[in-house]
Amino acid sequence: MARIIMADDGIGFDGRTLDERPLGGAETSFIEMANALARRGHEVLVCNKCEGGIVHRGVTWRPLAQGVPETADLYIPNRGDKLLRLVPGAGRTIFWIHNPAGYLLKWRYQWKLALRRPVIVFSGASHAGTYPGWAFAGGRETVPYGLTDLFVHATERKTAPPPRVVFTSNPMRSLDWLLDVWERRIRPAVPAAELHVFAGTATYGAAGAAKAGRMGPVLERAAAMAPLGVILRGPVPKSQLVGELAAARAQLYRGDIGETFCSAVAEAQAMGVPGVVEDIACMKERIHDGETGFVVKGADAFAEAGIRLLSDDALWLDQHRACLTRQRGWGWDQAAAAFERIGGIG
Repeated sequence: MARIIMADDGIGFDGRTLDERPLGGAETSFIEMANALARRGHEVLVCNKCEGGIVHRGVTWRPLAQGVPETADLYIPNRGDKLLRLVPGAGRTIFWIHNPAGYLLKWRYQWKLALRRPVIVFSGASHAGTYPGWAFAGGRETVPYGLTDLFVHATERKTAPPPRVVFTSNPMRSLDWLLDVWERRIRPAVPAAELHVFAGTATYGAAGAAKAGRMGPVLERAAAMAPLGVILRGPVPKSQLVGELAAARAQLYRGDIGETFCSAVAEAQAMGVPGVVEDIACMKERIHDGETGFVVKGADAFAEAGIRLLSDDALWLDQHRACLTRQRGWGWDQAAAAFERIGGIG
């Protein structure tokens, strides 16, 4: 058993938050990794902006302001440069990042990375490609996010469901673009189609309030498109999202240059929901083109693929089965085992 310290200085959350309210992909992954490492027998301490100390699912959570121990077998700072100087006596350090790595080229990161030389962990090939070879690191590894266990138990459907589409990402990530395509092309071709939008500021905690001004107009537009089958549902906890995905026919999501993994697409794929994405950033890593959905270029190709998924039952059933077969084999236990290997504690 190893002593592991994980640290985060972003929004406030703890191990219970994932069960209580919607949460962003980076925070969800951080909780899932802590839980998985604890399940694998390690002593895991998380120091972050939680409100108070708790023990949840074998993980000890402590407010960062109370201080961080000086030593550990493995230290995992999450994203922030100020965390890189903590736990100086750690046996090994893994710097886990979740956004395109260009921000690491700022001097306040580079000098700390040069001194600490942690192994930087990326979530995919396209993500790793955002950090140039000349930049400082003590090693580079790729570990995809695992799937939350809730999403890997869907059963195969024998008939195709009604044409219900889900959008489950950040509304600032091309929801406005999708609404254009929906209004001009998809809804006229499939008049019974519905677009359920599970998005809003609640996912991002206190930081969501700061983004409300930018999210507001696109969410208001979605709400105003109810006559065109657009239903603004708001973000929901993953325990509820599972049922919503089970009822969905397709996921339509353009993608965004800021995506480095896209848990939203991974979760839908694991549930047997084929998707349509554009070939942007990591999106082609989430969908097997032509088998579990479509990876396209341009609004016209996107609309055409979406209409096919919503209209062709035989195509949908083939892709639904392929999703269940191919898209749920990597969970958080496997991801935690990869961190053990990188951290030398396996």
